[in-house]
Amino acid sequence: MIGAFLIVGFLSLMLAGVPIAVAMGLMGSAVVIFMGSDMPWFGLSTLQQSFDASVAKYPLLALPMFVLVGSAFDRSGVATRMVTFATAVLGRGPGMLPIVAILVAMLLGGISGSGAALAAAIGGVMIDAMRRAGYPAAFSATVIGSATATDILIPPSLGFVIYAIMVSGVSLPELFAAGLVPGVLAGVALIFPAWWLSRKHGFGAVESQLPRPPFWKSLREASWGLVTPVLILGGMRAGWFTPTEAAVVAAAWVLFIGLAIHKTIGLRDLYEVFVDSVRTSAVIMVILGFAGIFAYCIDTIGLAEPIVHWFRSLGLGSIGTLIVVLVVFKLLGMFLDGVSLFLVFLPLLLPLIKSFGWNPVWFGVLICMVTALGQFTPPLAVNLLVSCRLAGVPVERTLPWVGWFMLSFIAAIVAVIFMPQLALWLPRVSGY
Repeated sequence: MIGAFLIVGFLSLMLAGVPIAVAMGLMGSAVVIFMGSDMPWFGLSTLQQSFDASVAKYPLLALPMFVLVGSAFDRSGVATRMVTFATAVLGRGPGMLPIVAILVAMLLGGISGSGAALAAAIGGVMIDAMRRAGYPAAFSATVIGSATATDILIPPSLGFVIYAIMVSGVSLPELFAAGLVPGVLAGVALIFPAWWLSRKHGFGAVESQLPRPPFWKSLREASWGLVTPVLILGGMRAGWFTPTEAAVVAAAWVLFIGLAIHKTIGLRDLYEVFVDSVRTSAVIMVILGFAGIFAYCIDTIGLAEPIVHWFRSLGLGSIGTLIVVLVVFKLLGMFLDGVSLFLVFLPLLLPLIKSFGWNPVWFGVLICMVTALGQFTPPLAVNLLVSCRLAGVPVERTLPWVGWFMLSFIAAIVAVIFMPQLALWLPRVSGY
């Protein structure tokens, strides 16, 4: 009864337009007061304790720095130079600019730390270039929106940071390593519909007539950006710094590139960069705190156990249950961002992971993949909304194209489901 009140009340508040953090906090507080009616101050001290326990975690020190990387990345000028270099390598021709956009999004996903920031940075460069080459605006927006969804899989990923905090026994470096191969697989899967649709409909016919950028000049200008993921991931693997310290290194490096190398960030811009990152970090921290209260209520009233029993009663087996969970996560991902999804629903899923014996690292990669799929699935796909805004087209104009990219991305998810070693091989050989 109390569990139904908690979930139904939370969903009702959210549908009424109440911010998700406030909805979790209100319903969690109501349940605590109801259960603590015979305690001093109705047990309200547990609210403060649960809130503090949720945010007072060492790995969370990395979160503001990763957010700062995303804020600085959009202004650093790295995306423009990476696009020019990729074009110099791949050349010109029908279907090549979408491939450039996807490859650059995959490479820079490990720098930006934010899918929306990556979509803004790459979209600001690529959408105009694709328009001049003869690509429809809606198709260009679809390519950018889907390509930048791989950001949540390629480290540093805020989704992995949240997952590692909430799931005990899973280390952040292990998750970072596990996401690389599936992230590359998902990006390669997106290349096929981008190339095929461009060829089929004759998009980019003007592209072959455009000049090809000089290779050595573009390589020299893009080298600072190319070094970044190697510095971050290689430094963690070599033991030079922890993932938390890597976030600081990444933030300092991207700011250094913008300030001293490309000179796209001025001293006056730093205030705006820091304010953006502080504001975003504060919002995430507040959501984390209220999610801790919500998770405390779920654990106290034993809400997760009936869910496990219900799934077992369906008789679907391990794979069947996993597919149902991923489909539900995908549907929710069409309306909620990845961080909110993890904070609200992971406490309910943890007993399910243990019950069916799923590898928590593999499962973490899978739910990040379906969350990425939700980031470019209409109607409320964050990355797609950003790219559509840049392209000046409504989201519904992307419907003839986005389905092909979704099918291709789903194929990559299915591959990881039935071949877990795609996610688990790299952490194993890396010694995690």
